[in-house]
Order: sequence, then structure tokens, then C-alpha cells
Amino acid sequence: MPEAQCPVHQTIAGLGETIESGGLPNPRSRRIAEEILDLLADVAWGRAGSDHLGAIASLADELAYDTAAPGAMAAAKSVQDALGEHREVFQSHIDTHNCATGDCVRLVPAPCHMACPAGIDVPTYVNLVGQGRDAEAIEVIRRDNPFPWVCGLVCTRPCEYMCVRGRVDKPISIKFLKAFAAERALSDRQYRNPSKAPDKGRRVAVVGAGPGGMTAAYYLALKGYAVTVFEALPVAGGMMMLGIPRYRLPREVIDREVAMLEELGVEFRFNTRYGKDTTLASLKAEGFDAVFIAIGAHHSFKLNIPGEAAFPQVVEAVDLLRRVALGDRRIPGKHAVVVGGGNVAIDAARTCLRLGSEEVTIAYRRTRAEMPADIEEVEQAEDEGIHMSFLTIPKAVVGKDGRLTGLECIRATLVKKDASERLFPVPVEGSDFLIEADTVVSAIGQRIDLECLSDLKGLAWTRRQTIQANTVSMETSIPGVFAGGDAVTGPATVVEAIGAGKRAAEAIDRFLSGIPQPKMPPVPVRRRRVEWLEVPASTKMTLRRPEMPLLNLERRRTTFQQVELGYTENVAREEARRCLRCDICLRCGKCVEVCRDMMGIDALAFGFLDFDAPGATDFRVTAERCILCGACAANCPNHAIRIVDRGDERLLSYCGTILNRQKLEHCEVCGAVLGPQRYLEFLQKRTQGVSPVANERRLCQACARRQTARVHTEHSPL
Repeated sequence: MPEAQCPVHQTIAGLGETIESGGLPNPRSRRIAEEILDLLADVAWGRAGSDHLGAIASLADELAYDTAAPGAMAAAKSVQDALGEHREVFQSHIDTHNCATGDCVRLVPAPCHMACPAGIDVPTYVNLVGQGRDAEAIEVIRRDNPFPWVCGLVCTRPCEYMCVRGRVDKPISIKFLKAFAAERALSDRQYRNPSKAPDKGRRVAVVGAGPGGMTAAYYLALKGYAVTVFEALPVAGGMMMLGIPRYRLPREVIDREVAMLEELGVEFRFNTRYGKDTTLASLKAEGFDAVFIAIGAHHSFKLNIPGEAAFPQVVEAVDLLRRVALGDRRIPGKHAVVVGGGNVAIDAARTCLRLGSEEVTIAYRRTRAEMPADIEEVEQAEDEGIHMSFLTIPKAVVGKDGRLTGLECIRATLVKKDASERLFPVPVEGSDFLIEADTVVSAIGQRIDLECLSDLKGLAWTRRQTIQANTVSMETSIPGVFAGGDAVTGPATVVEAIGAGKRAAEAIDRFLSGIPQPKMPPVPVRRRRVEWLEVPASTKMTLRRPEMPLLNLERRRTTFQQVELGYTENVAREEARRCLRCDICLRCGKCVEVCRDMMGIDALAFGFLDFDAPGATDFRVTAERCILCGACAANCPNHAIRIVDRGDERLLSYCGTILNRQKLEHCEVCGAVLGPQRYLEFLQKRTQGVSPVANERRLCQACARRQTARVHTEHSPL
């Protein structure tokens, strides 16, 4: 079966075709098949419960016994084969209320939801924020991510890159709404842990108190396991605490969310280095039933250029950031050069500036367009006075009398190699130049500490010297040992590590419960379907993504105060109202096709529905052209478009956006609703004058018939 097709949808289609084509002439077989079809429809439309799959299997077996009925055995076998080969997919539909392929229309997840590595139900929490229900929003987020405040400040927001609103103007500010809700819930003392499951009497060791390790600890604790986290450093947080500067992520934010884990009973053992203070054998001897390794990637790659090892003023970015995070605020040098183009390079450069460096330069071998760093971080760095030297390849570190004096570089040009799409930097002969500096900071990538895991005999490694683990179950080559985060993927993001920790917790629970591991990646779970916010079309179109207020430049250049100051309440609520509710609308375009091609009205300017080539979108156009016939609403498979009579008006809405409202006309005799004037005029035109208007009076069909009958009676011959 092609990967892009949903087995649930395919099974329904196949069985439905068999029934409709008359392939089951035996009434009993047809009845059983129809019952199976009803149950499959429940699965596809999010209505199924825990007993559905067992009932479907039982009915399929019953259908297979009907050997006398032509087609019954084939129909039964198709259902049995689908359940046997794709049971995980069927179960996923029931558990997550999502269909990963989008074939089951009611279960199509929103693009932002699917893009989140942690699987957060973005549309639900965004709209809860819009309704002022911040604590509920945090409750929804923490079903999939125990660190909403942290991620609200430092997430790389892949959800926003997939936000459909971005095809209209700019994406919803999903990240900052998360931070707003977390801060508000904490301030209101409404930030609470969910209830724990009963104690299971099993123990799990987590090695590493970074985002991946603590996420696994959080979900395992909720499942009833006794969890102990071993951390080599004196504080929890991993790269969140030591690799992200305080001007981006204040320490108290991390401390507050770590405290929530301690409240669940998670034990932390600090200053305990795996491989030195504890080993796999000692953990087993202590009674731990499973181990999750999430040690991160805290070692830097070398520049591998002459002079790098000759000067102590050449430092690694992760070491610099770690030292500063632990309280060392000494100036690294007056003239610092940071080599690299990622977020770590930007963080190191801005940290040098705050420590007192007079001049900071970032040397990157590609152009601005290829920089992997967050664009907002780059812009903020430039605002603070950090220089960017693009297409710059370092050649050698130079100095005199043991003191570093500069970085020799050569200009680069970007060329294509072989069939690769990516451009590669190639040195330009004769373009050598010197960047004067007394400190060079290397920020070209990180690797994991192999030495500390040397006791794990039989542990498989990848070619990139990361732990080889199943990406679905996070299992390693050693039974009972799981791994995730940067130790598996290499340097990645906080939210990716959180997603890995959540998957590991589920896998460890299955392992300790004797349940087989899943074969397919988890499908994000739709937590709720909250009612939408009603917004006039004009407001929907004129609301703009707000700018984040920033600390003044003088403070930013001299202190580690938080730079991004956060949204006010009114700004956050208004921003949430911009959401298009893609958890409800499938973006199938049926409404547009019906209005344009069947009704001939073309009142829906929904250009954003075309993913590859989005056109112009203007919700205000609908009011100018729409006749409120309701054809779009009648053909919408998910009821994203609704038409309702409210008071003396008829309203057409799209996921809460009021597209059109017109006054209702009533029958002059009985008072029955006829519809808006524009709709009645359309009907009269299409029926060539046959309408409920008689003798210039506005009448419903029943009253018009009675009047017509009376006229005929009066004029008929005796």
C-alpha cells in the first residue's frame, strides 16, 4: 500500500465498493459487512472507543465463516489483513484523533500541530489563550511538553514555518503566546501538575538533566514510576541552563519548571558523572529496571587550523557559555571573533559583548541566507553592534609572545558540487585578510562525550559518533537501555529533545509492561476541539502580527537582563484571534469550487488554500458578493463553514470569521423566514420569474400556493 494512503481509509473504500457493487448478495453477509463499515467509519471520524478494533475483528471472522456467500471471504480477508498489517495505524486513529495522511477528513491534523517535534496541539492552546483561558492552555501544552515557559522563550518554532496564516500575511506568533500563557498561569498560581498514576513499584534511571532527560522523567513519573535523574553538573537544565544565555532564558524560568518535576517525586542527583561516579552495572545493582541516556552534546568540534592549540585565548563556545552560566563573568577579550553561523555562535557573540568586549565579529563561511541561526537572533545581534563577516573561511590563528593577535582568513565563493542542492564555500585565491582579535571563539558544532559511555559494551554507534537508537522507540542495542536527544541526533533543538524524551517515556513504559514497541512514529494527539472565536472579517484581515517589545540597547549591551519583554494581555488575546483554525478546516477547497463553479458566485477569496501557489486572500470580499445560499456550508466536510439564522439576520462564518451577514426577509402573511433579499433575488433570476413573490408581495411557498389556488378558483368557470 502506498505510504501516502491511509489503511483505514483504504479499507473503508474497498469494503464500501464491495457492498455497493452487489458483491455480497447474501443478506446476512451484507448486514455483517455494513456493521463493519459503520465501525470503521467511527475509527475514521474520531468516534471509536477501545472496543472497536476487537469488534471489527470479531465481525470479520464471522463474515469469513460464511463460505457459501460469494465475495464474503474476500471481503473478510481484506479487513483482517488491514487490521493485521496496520493495527498501529487503526489504534493511532482512536488514540490520537488524527490521521497522519489526511485521508480521513475529520481527523486531518493542522500543519502547525504536525510540525511540532513534541506534538503540541497548537490550535487548541492558541484559541484557549484567545479566550483568556491561560491555565487550560498550559494544561493542553503540558500533555506533550513539560516546559511551556522555556519553549515559549527559546523554541525555534517549526510550527510557525508551517502556519497557514503565513500564506495570508505573517504566521501566528505561536511561540510567544506559549510564553505569555505560561507566565500568566504561574502568576495566577494556576500552573499545576496533572495527577499521577498509582505507584508501579519500578525504578528508572535517567542520565542527564537536560530537556530530553527531564521530559522522560516527567512523563515516567506521571505513569507511576520512581525516577532518578543523574547529572554531572551542579544544576538541572543541561544546555537550557548552560548553553542558552540568561538574556534569552532567565534562570528562574528553568528553576520554576524543574521544581514541577520535583513536586512529582523526581529525584535529582547532581555532581554525579556517568562513567565515573556511576555505571550501568551500579545502576542495575541499585535496582533500576531501565536506563535512559540523554547526555547531550557538550563537546565542541575543533577548527583544525594552525595556531588553534597554541593560544589559550582560543576557546570553545559551549565552554564559554557554560562558564558564564555558572557565574564566571570575566571578559574574554576586548576584540573577539566568533567562528560559526548557528544559534550557539550568536549566543557566544552576544555574551562576549555583555561581558565587556569592545568589538565582536562573527566570521561565517557562507552568506546571511545560509545562516542556520534564528533570523530574529541575528537581527538582534546586529542591533547590538555585532559585526558580521560573511563568506569568511578561517585559515590560521596568529599571535606573538603567547598572546593571540588575530585570525587569518580567506574570502570564499559559493559553488554547487555534483548533484547537491546546497552551495559549498570555496576559497578565493589571493583574498587573504586578517581580523585583528585577542580572543577566538569556536562555534562550528558540538559532539557527544564518548569517553563517559565507555562502560556500555555492545552499544552501537552511528558514523557521526552518536548513539544508534531506534527513532520510534529510542531503544539502543543494549536491552533496557534507551537514548535520545542530542546524544542520538547530534546538536539539535530544545523542542526536538523534548519530543525524544516523550517518546522514550512511552517506550520505557511499554518495555517494563511487556508490551511490544510501536513500529511507526507517534501521530500527534488532538487534545480538544474548542469552539472558535467569532471575529468580523474586517478585523481578521486588519489584525497584524505584533512586534515583540525589547529591552533598550544600552541595557542589552551591558547586562544579562531578558531582552524580549513579552506581550501585554490585550496584544496576546488579539494575536490569538488571527488563527485560521486549521484543526477544523481541511483546506480541501470544496467551498470555493462549489461557490465558483456550481453557483457561479465566486464569493470566497481563499487564496491561502493552495499550499504550493497561494493566491490573494481577503475575507472581506465575501460580503460584497455572497448571496447566503449556504451551498458552501452544505458541502463542507468538517463544518468549518456554517450558516445560521441569528435574530433577524443570516450569518455565514468560516471557523469563526464572520464572512457575511444580511437581514432576513419574512413572509408577509405567516411570518416564515424566506432568506436575505440578495438570495431571493438570485432565486427569482435563476427560476426566470417563478418565485414566492405574487402581486408584488413577499410570500413563502405555502402562502404563495394558497394565493395562486385562490386566484384560480375565483377565475375558473362554473
